[in-house]
Amino acid sequence: MGQRSIVMLCSLDTKASEAQYLKDCIEKQGAKTVLIDIGYGYPAQMAADISARQVAKAAGSDIDTIRDMKGSSEASTLMTKGAISQIFDLLEQKRCDGIIAFGGASNTTLSTSIMKTLPFGIPKLMISSAAAMPAYSAMFFGSRDITIMHATVDISGLNDLTRAFLQRGAGAIYGMVACSDGPVEMSKDNKVVAVTSFRFAEGCCQAVMRELERRGYVAIPFHAQGVGENAMENLLAQGLFHGVIDVVPAGLSEQLLGGNRAARPDRLEGAGKAGIPQIIATSGFDMISCGPIERRDADDALWKKRSLASRQYVIPDRYRVEARTTAAEIVQIAECVAEKLNKATAPAAVMVPVLGWSSLSIKDTGLFNPEADAAFVPALKSKLNPEIRVTEIDAELNSEKFAHALVDALHAMIEAKTNNKAKDKT
Repeated sequence: MGQRSIVMLCSLDTKASEAQYLKDCIEKQGAKTVLIDIGYGYPAQMAADISARQVAKAAGSDIDTIRDMKGSSEASTLMTKGAISQIFDLLEQKRCDGIIAFGGASNTTLSTSIMKTLPFGIPKLMISSAAAMPAYSAMFFGSRDITIMHATVDISGLNDLTRAFLQRGAGAIYGMVACSDGPVEMSKDNKVVAVTSFRFAEGCCQAVMRELERRGYVAIPFHAQGVGENAMENLLAQGLFHGVIDVVPAGLSEQLLGGNRAARPDRLEGAGKAGIPQIIATSGFDMISCGPIERRDADDALWKKRSLASRQYVIPDRYRVEARTTAAEIVQIAECVAEKLNKATAPAAVMVPVLGWSSLSIKDTGLFNPEADAAFVPALKSKLNPEIRVTEIDAELNSEKFAHALVDALHAMIEAKTNNKAKDKT
């Protein structure tokens, strides 16, 4: 592929010497660098390949206006927007094989916000002295393939410790770029299906994946703990999948009700926006993740608001507590599902296992409540586009019968879409 190009995001108003050292370390490895100045506090202390003035202009502003802004939020938003525009130009020019940045909380927030917009597979490395801050660490990388190197000292000035971090960072990003083929593109010979899963739906998910693979599909599972679902939504937007079997769409209900596994607000919209067929099951809608158990006795807001202590609940371990959803909450979830699916631009269907939505809510288990479950389908149908099929199956979720029904339904959708494309070409 020839000499690789690595983009450096640096605030050259305050970190010029550190940026120059990192640049030299990367170029000694044999890569080119493209230095982008994202600093907006003072004039730059060294020249950049793409200056802060160019970044500001790409955002529809100018650097002098940004520097005069009283608050940093609007300024950083504009610099983020401009840097993203510049980097996507570099991607088109084949001049961004990887990206690296360094700094504390402010620069980590700005730089990782930029990195999150790049395609999956482009190596992204953040050297951060704020990487271990409990309130921020997950926010920095979220559901994106960003690698964080924890710098235990502030990368400010050049000394033996900061040089060591910058040297290792240079080696790390160069190594990742050398091993990378760029943005991930699924083989055109394979039909790839995303599958959501978690422990209490494991039997169903494993059976779904086996049946998909038997039929020639590649199944890629995503752990439905919120972040994993967000990652799937990101990859759906990148066009990597032919279909989705959303066994555990509960990031939506957790976000709606306040549970621990909340996904982002646009959960259940990615496939519809991307024009990808999807099958939705109901696993996880039968519970709210509300652990650890100590919250019950600690005047916790969620436990108080939803009176969780008076409900059915199961404690798989001290960190995980699953409280049963009520019929009223099930109605609220169903209406939200309908709202999301009504926006879809590709076929969608909902399939409901009548005998239990997870291993915790089948007969003789802690969350068994068929009366609450029964509220789902009428509420869903009352709001759902009638062209979207809702099927109730007389089976438990974790059964071969239900798993095969999910695969049958998605396979029919994908085959119909393929046949329609073939007809359009003739």
